[in-house]
Amino acid sequence: MVLARSDIRRLLEATPPIVEGLLNAEEQVQPNGVDLTLKEIASFSSAGSLGYGNEARTLSDSSPLALDSLEGIHLPMGCYLVTYNEIVHLPKNVMCLALPRSSLLRCGVSVHTALWDAGYSGRSQSLLVVYNPNGFRLYRNARIVQLVFLRLEREVTQGYQGMFQGEGT
Repeated sequence: MVLARSDIRRLLEATPPIVEGLLNAEEQVQPNGVDLTLKEIASFSSAGSLGYGNEARTLSDSSPLALDSLEGIHLPMGCYLVTYNEIVHLPKNVMCLALPRSSLLRCGVSVHTALWDAGYSGRSQSLLVVYNPNGFRLYRNARIVQLVFLRLEREVTQGYQGMFQGEGT
């Protein structure tokens, strides 16, 4: 079941809140989700690798880009790592997905995300891809994705335990 605004508001009042650090709850809480906002953006500066086991995993290095609140940053076509302002705290009976805001899509930009498992807590990162050959201007605190929360039929016995637990906090 997808959580509605009333369910989300209730979970925002929990300890810890399902999403911590909202810049403006009235604007960010939507009928079926919560908008996450841009804290930082970085370009990739090295290759990465991934195999079946974690021993072959190497995350790509990234270099932060200067992000001016007033002028924003012009991004040419390419892939970028975005970090959100908000910290997500999922209970063991809720998972979530993120989708790009439709305004991004209408500009030739998308955000690719992974699944947020039940029990995850952290300041997440995602991949922003500028497909538009003319580029795209992005500003600090822009609302770029909407989290959609799904209530599980039952609580998981062990929540997320991966290497990204607690990231960015």
